[in-house]
Amino acid sequence: MRVRLRKVLALTGVLALSLATGCAQGGAAGSGADSVTYWLWDANQLPAYRACAKGFEKQNPGLDVKITQLGWADYWTKLTASFIAGTEPDVFTDHIQKFGQFADLKVLEPLDDLGLDDSAYQAGLAANWRGQDGRRYGAPKDWDTVALFYNRRTAEAAGLSADRLGSLDWNPEDGGSFEKAVARLTIDKNGRRGDEKGFDKDNVKVYGLATGGAGDADGQTTWSPFAASAGWRYTDKARWGSAYQYGSKTFQSVLDWYFGLAKKGYLAPFTDYTDGANPANAQVASGRAAASLDGAWMISTYYGTKGLDVGTAPTPVGPTGKRATMMNGLADSITKNARNKEGAKKWVRYLASNECQKTVGGYGIVFPATPDGTAAAVAAYRKKGVDVSAFTEPVTDRKRSATFSFPITDYAADVFALMRPAMQDVYANDAPVSGLSKTNDQINLVLGQ
Repeated sequence: MRVRLRKVLALTGVLALSLATGCAQGGAAGSGADSVTYWLWDANQLPAYRACAKGFEKQNPGLDVKITQLGWADYWTKLTASFIAGTEPDVFTDHIQKFGQFADLKVLEPLDDLGLDDSAYQAGLAANWRGQDGRRYGAPKDWDTVALFYNRRTAEAAGLSADRLGSLDWNPEDGGSFEKAVARLTIDKNGRRGDEKGFDKDNVKVYGLATGGAGDADGQTTWSPFAASAGWRYTDKARWGSAYQYGSKTFQSVLDWYFGLAKKGYLAPFTDYTDGANPANAQVASGRAAASLDGAWMISTYYGTKGLDVGTAPTPVGPTGKRATMMNGLADSITKNARNKEGAKKWVRYLASNECQKTVGGYGIVFPATPDGTAAAVAAYRKKGVDVSAFTEPVTDRKRSATFSFPITDYAADVFALMRPAMQDVYANDAPVSGLSKTNDQINLVLGQ
């Protein structure tokens, strides 16, 4: 009884966190013995997975897949509520940010008996989905990295070529050529650029760099490429770390420089960002910003924006001599109380297969986890006239680039709850970055340090 109560209370905490970012809507899909229920959040991927479902059903007569798609915020709210109510789907698309909490609450089914081979997927993807008990809880699905999107016309007007934007560097002392480029792209209301005499930082018309918010605990599309290329890591271990390192002098020097771009007028202010209503891509599309750091999952959105001639460049080289980008990989997980567990395992095995991943890759929406699936995606993007090398090179060229994962630890929701207001205070209210040392101590206390 106590274990069950602990799970309900903990899941209620996760539900409260989900409600902070969106409201629940819609209903859960039912499941019969001859069907498998599957949840995902990305509407753009829905056609690809419907195609996979057809292939699966052809190979498994009498077994059908019922797919439910929900928006990002609603997805996690409803999923968490379904665990509490006992109405969870058989299979769902899992995110590494949520994995630690779900694994700790023991609401996931181990997948060791599926016979998946780690080497069949892009390096590092499969290992991230092993719990502290060493068991697998997610089958690799796809991956993404971060790069710089920019308005080609704006860049050309600033005298910045694609080659120059593709070879930027940075450091926390003077910002390197990256800061110079962002300054050059910035224009005040009098038409002066950020690198010109008389630039008015308090009256900016076009910011060189869009804001993606404060970055909270992970900074995926904000400060993380800079922190990692400076040699910093979130925790003391790559996976299941026991201590966070937000108190590091290296980390704090990176944040001091990064948010300092806003003080100089080059980075759009915190108030310009609204998740959903005014994200980074909307700022670039409206002409409010010239460039933005964003993820591969946004490629189709940027390139599909009417009137926007967009280009991409890799993240800048940092003090370590390498570029860095988070490489996030989604997975498919089976719920512990799945009503059709055998059917769910067959479906997840198929989702992780080269057959399904090549099908998904052919839609040119995401990079599937298998190399062949990735190749299919690259080819599909090429047919659309989209060069995705800024996103794929960090994976194929390890000599010049470094990739890293979301921090994988216990109590992810608690870390988020502590870091979110602290980071917003630094960005929006100019609070000293040294204050993050106290927040770090609070986080590590939660982790038992």
